[in-house]
Amino acid sequence: MTFHQSIQKEAVNQVINKKVNFIDLGQKDYKETWEYQEELFAKTVSRKIENRNLIVSDQKPTDNYLLFVEHPHVYTLGKSGELSHLLLDENGLDEKKATFYKINRGGDITYHGPGQLVGYPILDLDNFFTDIHKYLRFLEEAIILTLAEYGIDAGRISGLTGVWLDHEAQVNPRKICALGVKSSRWVTMHGFAFNVNADIAYFGNIIPCGISDKAVTSLHLELGVRVDEEEVKEKVKKHIAQLFEMELVEKK
Repeated sequence: MTFHQSIQKEAVNQVINKKVNFIDLGQKDYKETWEYQEELFAKTVSRKIENRNLIVSDQKPTDNYLLFVEHPHVYTLGKSGELSHLLLDENGLDEKKATFYKINRGGDITYHGPGQLVGYPILDLDNFFTDIHKYLRFLEEAIILTLAEYGIDAGRISGLTGVWLDHEAQVNPRKICALGVKSSRWVTMHGFAFNVNADIAYFGNIIPCGISDKAVTSLHLELGVRVDEEEVKEKVKKHIAQLFEMELVEKK
């Protein structure tokens, strides 16, 4: 091996791939989707590990994915969450036709269900930027920009993740989009949940994200009319692609 090759070998994942496979899963069971995420995540991490032992010219680009999905009623508890924040027992879950999972993302408890746009970016951030704080802010910004297209002023509240309304005066602050992610070797999974036409009564069965003094809302409630979910998807996709400077490739 030459000196030049030795130097090259130390450089990991120098083959940059900004193409992102976009897959709309429609309505899909949470556990099935989680397992699919894990499969894609593991594949990308494995490719990165393989690349570590290759010179740059032999490295293969890592794949990126953006999944959109709508889940049946489900509550999920992150690694830092408290089980007591779920206010239903097994009988209560059955009555609400909801399921419950402890999962491996950050954050506390949240709800997913019909009328909510859930996005799972499985990105190798080496292809974009290696900054988790920036990653979270970009996801929030995509939702903020989407809401602006509907005439809604949304933003952030210091110390809290997600997207909020009445974020400045905070007379009646309410969350419209929650975030919870996992990252390993700069590969991400899990993501955001944007309430579009969501039944927010289901949030009454939990202490959302462990925050008891702030409300939850949905886009259709703020507008006073049911929203075209396909239109919202297109707007969110557009803003994510622009912010991350990615090329979305539609996959079936």
